[in-house]
Amino acid sequence: MSTDQSAPPLPELGFYGLAGHSASPRDLLDEVRLGEQIGLGSVFLSERFNVKDAGVMAGAAVAATTTLGVGTAATNHSTRHPLVTATMGTTLHRMSGGRYALGLGRGFDLLWDVMGLPRITSAQLEDAIGIYRRLWHGEGFGHEGPAGTYPYLSQDSSFDEDIPVMLMAIGDNSLRLAGRVADAVVLHTFLTDETLARSVSVVRRAAEEAGRDPATVRVWAVLATVEDSIPEEQRLRKLVGRLATYLTGYGKVLVAANRWDLADYERFRADPLVQGYPGAFDAIGTTEELQHLAEVLPDEWLAAAATGSAEQCARRVVDQLDAGADSVILHGATPTELAPVVAAYRAIRPDGLDALTANPGWGRR
Repeated sequence: MSTDQSAPPLPELGFYGLAGHSASPRDLLDEVRLGEQIGLGSVFLSERFNVKDAGVMAGAAVAATTTLGVGTAATNHSTRHPLVTATMGTTLHRMSGGRYALGLGRGFDLLWDVMGLPRITSAQLEDAIGIYRRLWHGEGFGHEGPAGTYPYLSQDSSFDEDIPVMLMAIGDNSLRLAGRVADAVVLHTFLTDETLARSVSVVRRAAEEAGRDPATVRVWAVLATVEDSIPEEQRLRKLVGRLATYLTGYGKVLVAANRWDLADYERFRADPLVQGYPGAFDAIGTTEELQHLAEVLPDEWLAAAATGSAEQCARRVVDQLDAGADSVILHGATPTELAPVVAAYRAIRPDGLDALTANPGWGRR
């Protein structure tokens, strides 16, 4: 497709690289180049223990682009020694010219159990962030705390690096933690507008109670974006399949966050197709299976997304900003698929957003 190479950047918009289940990490190179060309402000990179290593992907993304913000969303503090993670951060920070943000999340308890790693707590995350920041500012120190015991940690005494840290959050505890200690927070997909507004309020209030300026914590909404020109089977996979996959993994958390009816969730879980399903619906679900799930899931739940024409999707992006988000990740679609939505959004873009930084972890300039 042809693209306008001079398209002005939209720092308030982001996308996920290698959206979904990809076996070809090389595709990321073309995605970030096109994303930058059409004006998307940042790429977010989720780590998977197959062909999606956070450091490798982020290095490729910063090398293939010149203005695109790059953030891990997310990796986990417990899967690398803190000195290794801090080194990843400083390397990417300097390689990108300040475009990189380190994003951390809690992950999944079951995964940590089978990997033999401790389940992640808020205390561990807060402690790990403190370690990284001390290392990035040239300190050498021994440490004993929730994130571990380390006789001595040091990178380089000359370092004075300001690298933003983002936290992934859905529940109130994580939202409050983000408000206290993070530079930015990335919310979850399939949050209703009301839940988004409530989540922003929790973050801002926690920041204020911690003595911070609430406006300095950048809040990213995450909006499943499935525009009509995408083939029907893929639309089902990106919308119905993705939501069903989340619900089978940590459905009660998402249902509680949205204050959805638990009976609807139990009905979904009791469906014969869902019980004992051998994989992720968004990866292996057939068209017939996904159509069945579309009938099982409440319409209200599927409405917590951007669907329809490019113009309708663009309007939903503005809805996220109106609900209090500073920025919006257009989730589950490639830059090629997002191009019509981005073009439509430009026509209705609110004023004042150019003050946002290119780095997804910092707020307004």
